Amino acid sequence: YDIIAHDTVATIINDLSTVGAAPLVLHAYWAVGEGSFLTDGKRMEDFIEGWKNACNSAGVSWGGGETPTLKGIVVPGTIDLGGSAVGIIKEKKNLITDGKLKSGDRILLIKSNGINANGLSLARAVGGQLKNGYATKLPSGQMYGEAILQKSNIYVRLIQDLQQENINIHYISNITGHGLRKIMRARQNYSYIIEKIYDPQEVFLFIQKEAHLSDYEMYQTYNMGMDYALFMPEKDIKNAQRIIKNNGFESLNAGYIEKGKKQVVIKPRKLIYGGEMLDLR
Repeated sequence: YDIIAHDTVATIINDLSTVGAAPLVLHAYWAVGEGSFLTDGKRMEDFIEGWKNACNSAGVSWGGGETPTLKGIVVPGTIDLGGSAVGIIKEKKNLITDGKLKSGDRILLIKSNGINANGLSLARAVGGQLKNGYATKLPSGQMYGEAILQKSNIYVRLIQDLQQENINIHYISNITGHGLRKIMRARQNYSYIIEKIYDPQEVFLFIQKEAHLSDYEMYQTYNMGMDYALFMPEKDIKNAQRIIKNNGFESLNAGYIEKGKKQVVIKPRKLIYGGEMLDLR
């Protein structure tokens, strides 16, 4: 449960960072179907520890929150995890909006740490049909349950470092739900041409095999090894990649944007996703 709490914080903070904001305070919202869920000492100890550590990693204060019991709404024995964060943008130049995007901008893709907090409904369905469930071993020997509980990266300090070194970030897309379609989240009509990608982690390949899914379905659902897209002028790429590496992450100078039909073109997999496919922004 500590990693589940961590990933909830990571999702909130990584979204906040896409506009260039430094987080100040984060509030928790843990809704349950019955109060007894919150009285399990070990479970709540893990929740609190994971939430606290993630807040420390993000440099954000945990300002409290709510733990409502919503009988008849939340299924007993389950929890609905959420939260909200407030941040600050001290200098106007650090505000990141899609209005800065330009044809010719490069696309940096940061390597993910795994599945993150998205596509878990399918991942759980796969786990439910396995003979050994979440204890099923992947080719590496890691258990399936361990693989889908890898901590999501938190990128707030990276974005702050990039801004402090005057990297001109034109836009950021947090690749969560909708997979690599999220690359085209900006409102303008651009084509996003991806020329290089990371090989997906084995958990994605395992899910794909067990669920009998095509590459097309996988890349429109999961991050497939890349969970943060940074858009910037080509002149800033080298320094940006140095800063990313210094923060402990890996990145690819993956492609570029150009004026044209709104779409994501993933050349290494021969995949094209049209703008109409991003129906939820």
